[in-house]
Amino acid sequence: MRELFDIPRDVAYFNCAYVSPLMKSVRSAIEAGLQSEVHPWVITPDHFFDPPDRLRRGFARLIGAGAADIALIPSASYGIATAAANITLKRGQSILLLEDEYPSNVYTWKRLAEDQGGVVRFVARPGDGDWTSAILEALDGDVGLASLAHNHWMDGALVDLERIGGALRKQNALLVVDASQSLGAMPFDVTRIQPDFLVTSGYKWMHCPYSISFLYAAPRHHNGRPIEENPMNRRDSRAFARLADYVDAYDPGAVRYDVGERANFTLLPGAIAAVEQLLDWTPEWIQSELRAKNARVAAIGQEMGLKVLPEERRAGHFLGLVFPDGVPDGTAARLAAEKIFVSVRGRSVRVTPHLYNDEEDLERLIAALKSL
Repeated sequence: MRELFDIPRDVAYFNCAYVSPLMKSVRSAIEAGLQSEVHPWVITPDHFFDPPDRLRRGFARLIGAGAADIALIPSASYGIATAAANITLKRGQSILLLEDEYPSNVYTWKRLAEDQGGVVRFVARPGDGDWTSAILEALDGDVGLASLAHNHWMDGALVDLERIGGALRKQNALLVVDASQSLGAMPFDVTRIQPDFLVTSGYKWMHCPYSISFLYAAPRHHNGRPIEENPMNRRDSRAFARLADYVDAYDPGAVRYDVGERANFTLLPGAIAAVEQLLDWTPEWIQSELRAKNARVAAIGQEMGLKVLPEERRAGHFLGLVFPDGVPDGTAARLAAEKIFVSVRGRSVRVTPHLYNDEEDLERLIAALKSL
């Protein structure tokens, strides 16, 4: 699928977990959207509603939800803040997070614990990479909420959210999922995992333009309180001539959590193009393709003495290559000088390919790793 992206032949980009390249179709859609703002007389009241609803429906299909469950937001942290604004813990209850969690999934929970007399607890990184068992062992009666990823952002270590979600429900605890490093490249079914809230940024595995993100709210949370108020999420808001006839009632569903200016005339068309391409590819197929690429790199890495998680404990689209004596200084910069792009996260070189990576890219990456 390299031809669908504008990636020069001499660039080997293995850094989708950092920022995904935009597809040509996404760029074209953004350029058309930008033109509408150059000529704003073509923007009708329907443009404030129809494109957001189309994007909402597409994302809902991707995760097995209903369109009414989806809100359009600018960032994963906005979604986490929305979830936290609608969660009440009992004094002394714990909020469970993973060690070395991404900051956006930490700071809000620390504030919530401080405000409600709770405690933030981090599950220690397991030596064998089995996060699921470590989380289940940490689920004592004090846990009121777990906010987890589908796979760890540093090395792709898997978390069995279906098992953990079931265990949390048995003790009336809540589950929030930050799927920024998995959604789009790995299947996710809300009917099986049953999160209370799910958030994902759009600029990684979703291939959306930066600042377009998504929030899923389970139906039991549809009557919550948004973190901002705007006229577009109220009943009868299409009647622009009557916007000063203030309405207290929201539109039904999670739309109440939409960010203001959700209609983003420039970027939203690009997000629609990206999500509809993902639906055509399917996360299942993407996962199988990327798993095959990373399996090859993992096998050769192990031959060179690098450590990787067992295949059953890592997401197929993610690979963390652990150097026994630590990642050599300047590794990312040295590879970038050869136009091979990866990230260093903690003790790992993080390799995150996508469908635009081909055989030549893989050979170049493998040769460069050997040279290290």
